[in-house]
Amino acid sequence: MQGYIHSTESFGSVDGPGVRFVIFLSGCPMRCQFCHNPDTWNIKAGEPRSADDLIRQALRYRSYWKDGGGITVSGGEPLMQMEFMTEFFHKAKEQGIHTTIDTSGAPFTREEPFFSQFNELMEYTDLLLVDIKHIDDSQHQILTGRTNTNILDMARYLSDIGKPVWIRHVLVPERNDNDLYLKKLYDFISTLDNVQKVEVLPYHTFGEYKWKELGYEYPLAGIDPPTKERVENAKRLLHIPD
Repeated sequence: MQGYIHSTESFGSVDGPGVRFVIFLSGCPMRCQFCHNPDTWNIKAGEPRSADDLIRQALRYRSYWKDGGGITVSGGEPLMQMEFMTEFFHKAKEQGIHTTIDTSGAPFTREEPFFSQFNELMEYTDLLLVDIKHIDDSQHQILTGRTNTNILDMARYLSDIGKPVWIRHVLVPERNDNDLYLKKLYDFISTLDNVQKVEVLPYHTFGEYKWKELGYEYPLAGIDPPTKERVENAKRLLHIPD
């Protein structure tokens, strides 16, 4: 089986614990206004590669992982290529590699066949980085084009099965940088029993040029990244230790 691969990064340091080999898959159902990789939206734009090929590439860097590193699959949206992900992570676990998925959760459903495939994938997954874009559903739809109902359901389900999770939240001025929303997000996270870490990721404009190159109008034009004070405020409201 082959997956559609957008790119790889040999020495990732912000996509899970330790030094990691990061694979960015193509294909995403969301259209986040702050997306810095709109070139990953189209699944067929990626390069077809086999799980064995990627494992061989990743293992070249294993000496740098030490005890805390491993492989992270990001995107795009990894859950759009679940069968490939399951084969790839199965092979990774055979090599004793720590596996992490960076996901928005947008494809999640308890309907079949997705739910059974998801549970099989979880057997080979050590950690998920779950990106909660907005806690308010109507605002989430404005920001991403999709509902957050199933995303929050996925977070609850991962808590129910005890799968370790890091929650990530991209802080976007004029969109989700509101004390009320941040307090509601904290209240939701507090209901989960599996959250090992919460991260605030300040919005940046590095991907704006990609939107223009692809012929898209950038929806956050004129909105600057959050100030240091607003980032610290978000960390305080989410009870993130210094």
